[in-house]
Amino acid sequence: MSIKGKAFIAGVYEHPGRHLPDRTLPQIHADVALGALADAGLSTSDVDAYYSAGDAPGFGVLSMVDYLGLDCHYVNDTETGGSSYLVHAQHAATAIAAGHIDVALITLAGKPRTGGDAPGGSGRAGGAPEAPFESQWGMSVPGGYALAAQRHMHEFGTTSEQLAEIKVAASTHAQHNPQAFLQDVVSVDEVLESPMISDPLHRLDCCVITDGGGAMVIVSESVANRLTRHAIPILGTGSFVKSSQSGRIDLTHTGAVRSGPLAFTEAGVTPNDIDYVSVYDSFTITVLITLEDLGFCERGAGGQFVASGALRAPHGELPFNTDGGGLCNNHPANRGGMTKVIEAVRQLRNEAHTEVQVPDCELAVAHGTGGSLATRSASSTMVLGRSL
Repeated sequence: MSIKGKAFIAGVYEHPGRHLPDRTLPQIHADVALGALADAGLSTSDVDAYYSAGDAPGFGVLSMVDYLGLDCHYVNDTETGGSSYLVHAQHAATAIAAGHIDVALITLAGKPRTGGDAPGGSGRAGGAPEAPFESQWGMSVPGGYALAAQRHMHEFGTTSEQLAEIKVAASTHAQHNPQAFLQDVVSVDEVLESPMISDPLHRLDCCVITDGGGAMVIVSESVANRLTRHAIPILGTGSFVKSSQSGRIDLTHTGAVRSGPLAFTEAGVTPNDIDYVSVYDSFTITVLITLEDLGFCERGAGGQFVASGALRAPHGELPFNTDGGGLCNNHPANRGGMTKVIEAVRQLRNEAHTEVQVPDCELAVAHGTGGSLATRSASSTMVLGRSL
């Protein structure tokens, strides 16, 4: 069953805060939920489905449905890390297409900056089956991505200078976002001179650590038709979980090699048709490999592609992350998928900052990555249009 044109993103909201010591997780979830519903012109009484992931506190979606005062007959708490919220959008669109629901609310909230849940440590996962083989040996979050970067450099000649170009492009965009955590434009040299975190990744190759959150509201066509706000149609979706294959893992690609074609095929478009891309950017290497996997450049050619200025808005070949992305703007709850959708919607509504608004933006891709490129990860891709 295709979901093309059957579900619409009617409202989005990104929490303006990046340092929120005085807000609780439930409060941040409520802030963004009410913001997205207001953006759509709806209220909590209209919601019949609620989605969140491991960032939902307490008893997860049960606690949040109660806290938000929702009356839902459909809930979902799929957990795939940073890609969770695109997977939620895919599931919501599928449920809408099947006639099960009309208004789905998806929320994200986190406090890694002030709540003591910052990334970069051992990544211990309790009783996870991989823990005895990985966590106790000190595999860190940056270390896993550094392995992928080292392998890409070894196989394709990718350089640290090329990775730095991704950060430079993100910072060029972030200077126009008054809410971005990092607003200063940086140079390639500044990226390379920043402290080494895990060779070859420098500190400025890594995403920011921020409190905050975001939300989106996905509705059926009948609901979209009665709203005054421009609702963005979901044209295609795809998701894929890439496992470690008992050690037989290729570090130079992600599950996007499968999720991307699924989304493009359902939408009836190709990568060459896309005007703007919001791509997950936990690290610069995440961006480079994902761009290759989604078909925006040849495999192994990502370094040359990003160094060409292709990612710079508004007139680059493929403008990306015009809010500054996770590298500069916001990476709430250590999960960047939600904000990728939000900025893609802004672009399609012609509501991005004028300095980075892509002219005549008709088609956009939002893509999320969860997990680690060095072990197991989940990729989710969504193609959005200004209209059907």
